Amino acid sequence: MQVLLGPRQIGKTTLAVQIKDALKIESFYISADTATLQDIVWLETQWKIVREKIRKKPGLLIIDEIQKISDWSNMIKKLFDEDTQNKVNLKVILLGSSPWLMQKGLTESLAGRFEIIPITHWNYNEMHSFFNWSLDKFIYFGGYPGPVSFANEKNISRWLNYINDSLIETTISRDILLMSQVNKPVLLRRLFQLGCTYSGQILSYQKMLGQLQDAGNTTTLAHYLELLNGAGILAGLNKYANHKVRSRSSSPKLQVYNTALMSALSSKTFAEAKKDKGFWGRLVESAIGAYLINEIRGTGIELYYWREKNMEVDFVLKKGDFVTAIEVKSSLKKERLSGLEAFEKSFKPNRLLLVGNSGIPIEEFLKTPIEHWVSK
Repeated sequence: MQVLLGPRQIGKTTLAVQIKDALKIESFYISADTATLQDIVWLETQWKIVREKIRKKPGLLIIDEIQKISDWSNMIKKLFDEDTQNKVNLKVILLGSSPWLMQKGLTESLAGRFEIIPITHWNYNEMHSFFNWSLDKFIYFGGYPGPVSFANEKNISRWLNYINDSLIETTISRDILLMSQVNKPVLLRRLFQLGCTYSGQILSYQKMLGQLQDAGNTTTLAHYLELLNGAGILAGLNKYANHKVRSRSSSPKLQVYNTALMSALSSKTFAEAKKDKGFWGRLVESAIGAYLINEIRGTGIELYYWREKNMEVDFVLKKGDFVTAIEVKSSLKKERLSGLEAFEKSFKPNRLLLVGNSGIPIEEFLKTPIEHWVSK
């Protein structure tokens, strides 16, 4: 069976329905993402209805938001194995918007029975090709195809409301709070807001607690950041180090998965964002970080940052023994590349990249497949 994994509102369902329409076999679509959550009895009933309809013919069953069903993986295993044993020719596609919960169920019960196909936020190449978006428009409005028709200055209030209500609120309430044990939901929401405000910046968990004015502990904060990462909206990048233990214990560099989240939380219009040079610079760096963190999915490439005292490298890519250091320059002022020089001296990376001013044009960088940057 195939498993399409990725966050909300990036086209998983549309893609699955297109597959359904393109195939010359009887196909069925069901969704567990309803106001009243479905259970395994509903799942078994739906599967058996489809099984009865196709009989000995080939068929396709698409199940959307499967992770919403408690103990779904054991029931899927039972039904899938029954079909295999009885030679029922039913192909199955599972869709889920909570990768952490999905992978837990897959590895626990369905080992050897599935192929994961990561579906990520749309990149610049896709938004430019399908909607003819300019680079600046993509940097601000990000990679959500749903609200494209009103992603403009004239309808900015509508777009901001859509991102905040239909995307952010739905993801946090339905994909995190409803599906995971969160004792401090207000803290998780405020952590997400902080992450969007400080995307592209390195913040220790202690500093975060100070900013959030919460008496919680850093372990809780790290766990909540993992939940936000699992939902595909906010990550904390680890520091590059020779030892993984040192890397994991570092202060995280906050990184949004989609710059639309950063823009929406700022409440700045497109025009206001472009005028604010400091904010626009952070948005540009976050757009590059979002490209990297989305494109590494399923590639075996790891993404880090590096900092030592006042020396910093924005991003570090690692695939096997191949290491690429990336520095982003979004302003026209000349800045010394001491971070790259110090990193080269310490780690002898295979490639050093300067993106932006005096380096690889940002548009070219965002249009290039990520594997290109971790090969000679």
